[in-house]
Amino acid sequence: MINTIKRIYIKNVLGVILTVLMLISFQSCNDFLDIVPDNVATIDNAFKNTIEAEKYLFTCYHYLPRSGSTDGNVGLLSGDEIWIPDFRQYFQAATWSTIARGNQNTTNPAANYWDGLGEGVDLYEAIRHCNIFLENVEDLNKVKDLPLDKRNRWIAEVKFLKAYYHFFLLRMYGPIVIVEKNLPISALPEEVRVKRRPIDECVSYIEDLLNVSYNDLPIVISNKTDELGRITRPINRAVKAKLLLLAASPLFNENSDYMNFTNKDGEKLFTYTGDDTKRIEKWQKAAEAAKDAIVEAEAAGNKLYYYTIPEFQMSDATMIQMGVRGAVTEKWNEEVIWANSYSLATRLQEAAMPILTSAMTARAYNSLAPTLKAVQTFYTYNGVPIDEDKTLDFNNIKELRTATIEERVNFEVRYETARINFDRENRFYASIGFDGGKWLTQDLPARVDYEAYVVKAKRGQISAGAAMGLFSETGYYVKKLVNWESQFASNTSLKTYPWPEIRLADVYLMYAEALNEVSGPVEDVHKYLDLIRERAGLKSVTESWTNYSKNPAKPTTKEGMREIIRQERLIELAFEGNRFWDLRRWKKAAEELNSPVLGWNISQKDALDYYQIRTVFQQKFIAPRDYLWPIRTAEMTVNSNLIQNPGW
Repeated sequence: MINTIKRIYIKNVLGVILTVLMLISFQSCNDFLDIVPDNVATIDNAFKNTIEAEKYLFTCYHYLPRSGSTDGNVGLLSGDEIWIPDFRQYFQAATWSTIARGNQNTTNPAANYWDGLGEGVDLYEAIRHCNIFLENVEDLNKVKDLPLDKRNRWIAEVKFLKAYYHFFLLRMYGPIVIVEKNLPISALPEEVRVKRRPIDECVSYIEDLLNVSYNDLPIVISNKTDELGRITRPINRAVKAKLLLLAASPLFNENSDYMNFTNKDGEKLFTYTGDDTKRIEKWQKAAEAAKDAIVEAEAAGNKLYYYTIPEFQMSDATMIQMGVRGAVTEKWNEEVIWANSYSLATRLQEAAMPILTSAMTARAYNSLAPTLKAVQTFYTYNGVPIDEDKTLDFNNIKELRTATIEERVNFEVRYETARINFDRENRFYASIGFDGGKWLTQDLPARVDYEAYVVKAKRGQISAGAAMGLFSETGYYVKKLVNWESQFASNTSLKTYPWPEIRLADVYLMYAEALNEVSGPVEDVHKYLDLIRERAGLKSVTESWTNYSKNPAKPTTKEGMREIIRQERLIELAFEGNRFWDLRRWKKAAEELNSPVLGWNISQKDALDYYQIRTVFQQKFIAPRDYLWPIRTAEMTVNSNLIQNPGW
C-alpha cells in the first residue's frame, strides 16, 4: 500500500525515512550537482547546517529532464523531425518506438513524467523534495549558519524549480495536480485523492511562483567555476515567457475540443467562451513576458552567437554556418540563457555523427536521421520557402545534379546528389549532413574549409553505416548537434556541452509570435525575426519576400506573418526538440503527424536508384487524444478523483 500511495500526485505521504532512502541513491556528473546528504537518518539532519542543506538543494536540481540525450529530450524523437532505425544498440528512445510510431498507451506510457516510468522522471517526487526544502530553509530556526542572502537565493532557486516542474507537467498533460505543500503523513484518504486543476489556475500558480522567486535570483552567475547552470533572473523570465506563450497558443487558449473536459464533479478544466478578446488578452500577456525576457537577457550580456575567429581558412558561408552550429554546441556561449549542467550532450553526438573516415567506425553511430520533411522545411538561399521561391525550381527534388567548383564549400566537386540539397540557406548546411555534402571538423588536416570531410551515404560507401542500427534511415544526418571540435576515433574524447534549454533566438521568436497575434506584423515583429535571419546570412523578411517570393504580400498580414514566424521557429530551432511541442501547441500535429515519414532509398548503390523517395513509416496521430499525455491506468485506480485525458 505504501508504494501505491507514494505515486499519488502530491508525493508526500511516504514520510521522512523513505525520502532519505531515495535521496542517498541519486548520482550526478557535475560538481554543483553532487547531491544528497551522506548517511542522513532524518530530514532534520539534512538541514542541520549549510553543507547538508546545499546537498538537498542540488537534489532538487537533480530532477531536471536530461534534454541532451535521446531518452531525456521528450520532443527530439517523438515527432516527425528525426527518424532512427528499428534496431538501436547504442542508445534508447522509448519516445520514438512508442509515441512517434503511434503506440502510446495508458498501461505503461512512454516518457511518463507523472510517476517516473517509461524513461520519464517522477516530477511529482521532484516537487515533493522542493517542498521539503522550502519548509525547512524558510524556517529561520533551521540551518542557522546559512547567511540570509544565500538563504534567500536558495529559496528562490527551489521555487523556480518547483514552478518549472509544474510547467513541464502542464505542457505534457494539460490540467495537472498543483502541489502547493506536502500533506502530512496523517492525511486522511480523501485529502490524498486530489483533483486536477483548471488550466488557467495551473498557469496562474506557476506564474506566481516564478514572480515570487525572481527578485532573489542573481542576474548572472559570478562563480563560473562552480555554479554555471544554476538559476538566474534571465532564466526565470524566459521560462515565464514559455509558460505564457503555451497558455496563449491554440491548444490551451479557447480550444473548443476541450470545452466539455471536466473533473468528476463537473468542474470545467478548460475555459471556452468563444470570445476573441479573451484569446488576445493571453497573447498580450505572452508578448509582454517575452519582451521582459529579452530585456533581462540582454542586460545580463546575452546576444546572438557569431563565430568570429576562424582557426583556419574559412569562407563567409562557413563562418555563418559555424555560428549556427556554435549557438547550440559551444558551451556557455553568450546566446545560451539556460544551459542544463545536469545533461551533457555526449552520446547524443555519437548517435548523430556519420562515419567520415575509417578511424571513426568505433564511435560514429550514424543513427539520427532528419526526415525529408525536415529537409524541405529550410529556406532557399534567397530566404523564402522552396515552394515559394520564384527564381528557383524545386518541383523535382530528386533530380540529379553535379556539384561545381563554385559549390565546393558545401559539396564534393563533381559529386552527383539530389536537387533538394542545392541552393539552400546556410542553416541547412550547418544543420544537416547529406550524401555528397561537406562536414567540417576542427581536426581537418588540410586546414581549409573546402577540403572538409565528405559524407558518402550510398550503400557500400563509408557513411552508409553498418548493422545493429548504425545507419541513417533517410540518408541524412544531424550535423547541428555535433560540436565541430569533437573527435570520434576510439582513443579520442568528445567536446561535450551542457544542453541549451533556452537560447536567446528562441525568446526573440516567442516575442515575434505573440506580438504578431496581438498587433499583426508591426515593426518589432520584423525586428526580432530579422536579427535571427541576419545571423543566418539572410536578408530581411520584407526584402526576401518582395524580391524572391511568389507571394510578396505575405509578410503584410497577420496570417501570412504567422506562417513565416512558425517556419522560422522550425528552422532556427530544428533538431533541438522544439518542433514536437510547437506542432502541439499550434494544434498542427494532427495535420503534420498523419503523413508519411520519407527518406531516400538507402539500400541502393547507384545515384539514380538511391535518390528515389521511400516511405520509411506511416505515422498516425489521433486528435484530440494525442495532444495530451495519458495518465497511467494504475494511477487512476489509486486516486478515484483523478480524471483521464480525453480519448485515452
